Amino acid sequence: MNSDSDFIKTVFGLKLKQQRQKKNWSLQDLAVKTGLSKSYLNEIENGKKYPKHDKIIQLSEALNCTFDDLVSTKLDKSLTPFNEILQSDFFKEIPLDLFGINKNNLISIISDAPKKVTAFINALIEISQNYNLGKERFYFAVLRSFQELYDNYFPEIEEKVLLFARENGLQIDKNLQADALENILNEKFNYQIQSANFEQYGILDNLRSLFIPEKKLLLLNVKLEKDQKTFILAKEIGFNVLELKSRPNTYSWLDFGSFEEILNNFHASYFAGALLIPKQKTIEKTSEFFLQNEWNPQHFENLIENFTNSPETFYYRLTNILSSEPGIKDLFYLCLVKKKNSDKIQILKELHLNHQQAPHANATNEHYCRRWIAVKNLHHLKENETLTDAQISHYKDQGISYLVISTSQKNPFSDGSNRSYCLGILLNSQTIKKINFIKSPTLKTINVGVTCESCSIADCEVRQSPPIRLEKEYFNSGMKNAIEKIRKDLL
Repeated sequence: MNSDSDFIKTVFGLKLKQQRQKKNWSLQDLAVKTGLSKSYLNEIENGKKYPKHDKIIQLSEALNCTFDDLVSTKLDKSLTPFNEILQSDFFKEIPLDLFGINKNNLISIISDAPKKVTAFINALIEISQNYNLGKERFYFAVLRSFQELYDNYFPEIEEKVLLFARENGLQIDKNLQADALENILNEKFNYQIQSANFEQYGILDNLRSLFIPEKKLLLLNVKLEKDQKTFILAKEIGFNVLELKSRPNTYSWLDFGSFEEILNNFHASYFAGALLIPKQKTIEKTSEFFLQNEWNPQHFENLIENFTNSPETFYYRLTNILSSEPGIKDLFYLCLVKKKNSDKIQILKELHLNHQQAPHANATNEHYCRRWIAVKNLHHLKENETLTDAQISHYKDQGISYLVISTSQKNPFSDGSNRSYCLGILLNSQTIKKINFIKSPTLKTINVGVTCESCSIADCEVRQSPPIRLEKEYFNSGMKNAIEKIRKDLL
C-alpha cells in the first residue's frame, strides 16, 4: 500500500469488521453498543480512519475482545494471504481506478467472504504459475482490457495531436518528415538526437532506440527505416506533449517498473499514430475502399500507401478510428510472427473490441489454425515480398464469421522472421451494410478454428495436432448425458 499508516488503518478495519461479523451484528448494532456513529464506524472498517485509544477500548469492550486483538497487525488464518498484498504495491501498481474500482470496495469484498476470496486468489496464482502468466503478461492483459473498454479510441489525445500540429505548422500526412519532428524535439524539448551503431554491442543490434533521460539524449539505430525513425520521433514528442514522466527508455520494450510506464507508453504510441496518420482522411479513404464491389488486395495495399510505408502502423491505426465515425466496433487486431527455420506461429500483439472468444492468443503451446489468412500468408511469403490477402473466416464452433484482411512482410529487426498483421471485422447486419465487397467472388469463405487442439473441423488438410481438448470436452459431455439417462431411468 502507499504507506505504513494506510496498512495499519486497513488491517484495523478488517479486524474490526471480522469481530463484528462474528457476533452477527450490523454496523447499526455496533453503533448502539459503543455510542459511536454508524458513519464513523463505516469509515474505520473501510480503512479511512484509525480510532483514538479511548475509542479502541470502547470497541474492544463492546465486542468482548482484547485491545491487542484489534490493534495487532497480525492477521488470522483466513486473511493471511492478504497480508503480503496489503504490504506490497499491489493497490498502487494495479490501476483499479481505470475500471471504476475503489480500493476500499475491494477490501470490503475481501473481508465479507475471506475464505472464498482467498481460495479464488490462490486459484488465480496457481493458474498464473501453470500458464507462465508473469507480471508482464498480466499488466499487458490489463492494458488490453482498458483499451477495449474505450473501443481503443481516445478523442482527447486526437485533439491534442491536432492542436500540436496547428501550433507547429505541421501537415499530418505521409510527407511529414523526420527532420521536422527532430527539429521540434531539439528546439522545443531540448533533445540531443544521434544515430548509433548498436551492432557493436552485440545483443543490442535489434534495439531500435535508447533514451538517456539524464542527458535528454535519444540514440537511434542506424538500421532504422524512414517510417520507423519518424514513428519513434513522433512517440518522443507524445511523451512530452502529454507530459508523461514515467516511461520506458528503450524501444522495443525490454523492461518496465510499473503499470504506469506501460499505460504511458501506450498513450505516447497512440499520439504518434494519430500524428502520422490523419483520422479524417483515413476515414474517408477507408470508407471509399469498403464501398468497392470487389475485393482486390492491390487496392488495400494502395490504401496503406496513401498514408505510410508501414502496414503495421496502418493496421493498428484502423483499430483507433473505425469505431468512431464509421461505427465499426466489432473487430480484432493480431500481429503474428514466424521465426526463421521454424513452423511455430506466435501471436505478439492482440486487441479485441468485439468481446468474442475467438481468436485469442494462448500460452499453452497449442497450434494456431493454419487456415487463418494471416498464417497462410506467413507460410507463402517469399523473400523481400509484401503479401496482402483476405478471406471470410467462419468460426464453425462459435457460429461467427469475420472479414479478415492480412498483410505479411519480413521483419527488418530480427533474424529473418516474418510478421503478419491482420484486422478482423465481425460480420453482422451493421457491418455487412458498410462493406460492399463482402459478396465478392474473389473473397473466399473458409471454416476455421482457433487452435488445432480445440477445433472440430473434420479431415482438415493442415491440422497440426489432434483435437485433444475438444475430445476431452466431448467425453465429459457424454459422461454427463449418460449419468442423466441413468437418473431418469431410475426415477
